[in-house]
Amino acid sequence: MGKAPVSELDERMPGRRWTVRLDPVGRGGEVVRVSCSRPACAEQRLPSAAAGRAAAVAHLKAHLRAASAPRPGAYCACRAEGCHAHLPDTDRHARTETWRCGGPGVLAVSTDREGRWWQAMECCSRCAAATPGVKTAATSRAPEPRPADRPAPATTAAGVGVPQFSHAGQAPTGPVPVGPVPAPRSAPVRRRPRQVKIAQRVIPHTLRPVALRDELIELGDLFRAYQQRDQPDLVLLADLHSRKASAFTAWAETTGDPSLHLDARRAEQAATTVLLQHQQRTGQGASSDTSAVARLLTRPGQWDCARSVLAHVTETAPLPGPEARLLMVMLTLRAAHGGTGNLVGQDLTGLGLGEPADLVAQLVDCDWLRLSCTPADLLASRPENPTAVTVPSLVPDEDGSGPLAFGRKLRPKLSGWAQRAVSDKKLRKAKAPAATRLLALVLATHSNADGCLGPDGQGIDLDRLLSWCAIGPGELPPLTDQLTATDWLAEVAVTPTLLTGRLTERVLPLTCPLT
Repeated sequence: MGKAPVSELDERMPGRRWTVRLDPVGRGGEVVRVSCSRPACAEQRLPSAAAGRAAAVAHLKAHLRAASAPRPGAYCACRAEGCHAHLPDTDRHARTETWRCGGPGVLAVSTDREGRWWQAMECCSRCAAATPGVKTAATSRAPEPRPADRPAPATTAAGVGVPQFSHAGQAPTGPVPVGPVPAPRSAPVRRRPRQVKIAQRVIPHTLRPVALRDELIELGDLFRAYQQRDQPDLVLLADLHSRKASAFTAWAETTGDPSLHLDARRAEQAATTVLLQHQQRTGQGASSDTSAVARLLTRPGQWDCARSVLAHVTETAPLPGPEARLLMVMLTLRAAHGGTGNLVGQDLTGLGLGEPADLVAQLVDCDWLRLSCTPADLLASRPENPTAVTVPSLVPDEDGSGPLAFGRKLRPKLSGWAQRAVSDKKLRKAKAPAATRLLALVLATHSNADGCLGPDGQGIDLDRLLSWCAIGPGELPPLTDQLTATDWLAEVAVTPTLLTGRLTERVLPLTCPLT
């Protein structure tokens, strides 16, 4: 009776494998069960999943400590069930070569992403390296050389008795070389390209020209680097804002996005503001030979908001006359954010009004103003018990927008500035009327940085000035004389079309220069 041929897998021992599982016990409970594929290992029950995972890991480590080193003569345990490395591709084009195991034997440890099972198996280092997420716990040693007096055992086939791995090629005739164990290959992760931003805007990867995209990326990095500085550099910051304005303008023209034009305009304003701050800190004004002015309102945006309040009251005033106009300006500044504000009697009695109670009653009658009390009670209210007032035209719409576009923090600054201007010490001592105080407030918002009246110091258009102050042409000269007497104006000249002159150095901190 002939012997059956001896195959490679019959001669070599199968690789070992241990699997530890974590499963819930019942439904809705927290108790878990830890089981092992080895029949001699008893099942464990733990009160929580965290305790179960710790017990499962400890159990697998105990198996690894008790197990002997990987055996060079064992074939891959993963081949028994067909691992990814041993299976052919499922694509149309199958592999041209069959998988060939190789390298020293290792104990490989793997787990699933959810932490429900842990497995240790005996395989070759090439299979371990080809399996995602596998870590190598131990590596086999190279076989020791045989003594000369001990002949090698006889083999029935070429290569039988020599450590072999599970491939179909010719077996090696010498000892298996022990090289470095390949690192396990992690599962491929698809990563999105990194988003690059500037001013909370994502710079598209497809933005062209490339030079514009590079400029935006560089500016974003420079702004972020500037935020990490210990000390400010206003000249550098102004330059960054200027570059940002140019880059955003080019970006807007390339993409046709109108919001980018708004951002570019804001960057230009920021550059101007930062330069003014630098000039104030270094003792310079608009030019190198001009002394700096510490203004109550420091930024061009605040100056524009002050002028917008005067323009809004001029357009919407329901009552004629400078007294009503000044009262409405002060009330608008108190209720500009949300349409409501608090007022005390001193806020009205210090404006130089002839009959403040009658003016308040007239504004209530035409529904421009709403009070929670009578006008007399408003005038009698004290700072510890202010009166709430409402200006209906300033109440925001359903979308939250109102006629005056400035925020909660700017409103008290504007109100304080106007109160400081109309309550100037010399105006109070001279008992200046409301018309004089309103003219002083208007002139403070319509001069250049040096205090000269009008754009570029060329004077203010007379018709527009009379409209803002709600006065007639004949009333203007006496008012300018009063401002000159109180050291508010100098070098005044009234022509049929213009009012020229300059504000004195004393009142320059109250000015809002035209930019």
